[in-house]
Parts: sequence; C-alpha cells; structure tokens
Amino acid sequence: MSLEKALNAFAGFMILVSVALTVYVHPNFMWFTVFIGANLFQQSFTGFCPASIIMRKVIGLKTEREIALGK
Repeated sequence: MSLEKALNAFAGFMILVSVALTVYVHPNFMWFTVFIGANLFQQSFTGFCPASIIMRKVIGLKTEREIALGK
C-alpha cells in the first residue's frame, strides 16, 4: 500500500471515529472532525501532513512515486 492510499484510509477512519464519538460520547468531539478536515485541506495545498511523516518513519510506507521508481 502506498503512503497516499494509507493516508486517505487513515483520514477516513479517523473521521468515522470522530463522528461516532460526537454522536455517542459528547458533541464537542465535532471539533476533532473539523481538525481532520482542516488538516486535509491544508495538506492539499502545502503537501505537509504530520500523519504521513509518522507513517513513513514508523511503518516504512513509500509514496507512489517511490514505488514506481523502485526505490
């Protein structure tokens, strides 16, 4: 799995978790969903995402470009 696909899967999972927390625990968990959305929005412009840095270093995922080049 590439870093980009793993990041999309992780973001989707975290949004589902935050919505469930908002519904079943406390309405203020909505701000967690807002934070995830804002982070995804800024990442689309800057290319910087803390989760991708962690996934790269801890799990060792490679970007689609690196996989295609055989690095």
